[in-house]
Amino acid sequence: MQILRDKVKADKKLVVAANMDLTDAEGKAFWPIYDAYQKDLQAINERLAKTILQYADAYNKNALTDDQAKSLSNDALAADQDEITLRKTYATKLGPVLPAKKVARYLQIETKIRAAIRYEMATGIPLVQ
Repeated sequence: MQILRDKVKADKKLVVAANMDLTDAEGKAFWPIYDAYQKDLQAINERLAKTILQYADAYNKNALTDDQAKSLSNDALAADQDEITLRKTYATKLGPVLPAKKVARYLQIETKIRAAIRYEMATGIPLVQ
């Protein structure tokens, strides 16, 4: 699993690098911020994964209660909100080191990658019964 995570991270970084068209100076400023963002995002991803695993466990046991459903929904919504806050925070950090168009491009790239990942996750998660 760790090998898969490392591969996804490396592939993601290649996609970002190929699409950002950074100058050398921009790259020196951008990549440390990118790495910090990925580290912070990983913490949110781990929280979301824990929530999904808790749901899967209850679903597989056919034992999901209304209270659990409410708690898991709140946990998932909190992770979504924290991700939005994180994107805003890092967009602000990128503002001084990149032109606004490149900040916007990076946010688009991240959004597209996250959408693809979320789509894949959603196809494997059954609806609450």
